[in-house]
Amino acid sequence: MAQNLGARQAEVQKSQAADFEAVIVADGLDHPWGLAFLPDGQMLVTERDGSLRRIAADGSVSKPITGVPEVFARGQGGLLDVVLHPDYRSNGWLYLSYSKPGAGGAKTAVARAKLSGDALRDVTTIFVADNGSSGGRHFGSRLAFGPDGKLYVSVGERGQADKAQDLTNHNGTVVRLNDDGSIPADNPFVGQADVPPSTYSFGHRNPQGMAVHPVRGEVWVNEHGPQGGDEINLVKSGANYGWPLVTFGRSYAGFAIGEGTSAPGLEPPLHHWTPSIAPSGMAFYTGTAFPGWEGNLFVGSLKFQYLARVVLDGTRVVSEERLLEDQFGRVRDVRQGPDGFLYLLTDEGDGRLVRLQPTAN
Repeated sequence: MAQNLGARQAEVQKSQAADFEAVIVADGLDHPWGLAFLPDGQMLVTERDGSLRRIAADGSVSKPITGVPEVFARGQGGLLDVVLHPDYRSNGWLYLSYSKPGAGGAKTAVARAKLSGDALRDVTTIFVADNGSSGGRHFGSRLAFGPDGKLYVSVGERGQADKAQDLTNHNGTVVRLNDDGSIPADNPFVGQADVPPSTYSFGHRNPQGMAVHPVRGEVWVNEHGPQGGDEINLVKSGANYGWPLVTFGRSYAGFAIGEGTSAPGLEPPLHHWTPSIAPSGMAFYTGTAFPGWEGNLFVGSLKFQYLARVVLDGTRVVSEERLLEDQFGRVRDVRQGPDGFLYLLTDEGDGRLVRLQPTAN
């Protein structure tokens, strides 16, 4: 059962650029996946089994909010990301990504709704990917609003690698939608026969992290490679990111995949991890609580259970520091709070919400 632990669990941590305390705000969460901050200071947290909960600043955890769509809670599937509309204060819309059960297998889907007390109302599914499969792998499923007001959705290739190069489906794509789920007229494949008009980029494997650059407004994703070759990519309209034609990784059996690490016409990654770290949620830091972290990109590692602090020069990765390694479990999401602190979710049966804050001294 979730508990309110508060600052009693604070531990001082050392970083190359800033010392900080790691505070367990709440635990007992069931494989939490996504985190969003409400205007009143409370947080919304998704749990993969299909529960959406509200967590107060003091760490108290609500009962599950009712009205959440039915989810396919198997393997990597379930209730996944949550984001608020940029104009949430005026329109009240929030968005949930999830694996939707149905004929032809589960599919990556997005619903929007309004929160009223302990219930969702006006729940509408605004997008269902054409990536059905009976398996429980590679749903992708991060959400982000760009500075253009459009909703970007990452969609995994469901373990069907060749489909990531087949533009007739959504496997291995980033999708771009208007806030009501309709199709922006300037999407790159609008009007092309047999190509879903929502598709914005393709050739991805399983993008499970997404963040918008705070200055330039670019949409960045990270994605899981096979054995090696996890990537950070800058999403461009109509671009092909190469999976499985090119990769820095190898198959789980050890043999080579595709035709090497690069090829003409295919977008190279900004950065890759080999061996794989299994990247998850990510966020750019723009707060003032940690001046030494300004402009850094933070990425969770599921495999090695740490938070990566990635130092950038433009789009070039300069260095990387591992924080909290093996201390809290598999880091599933990282978000900057309105207080300028960083918040993490750990993907465990006894999952935690952890806050990184400046030291008291």
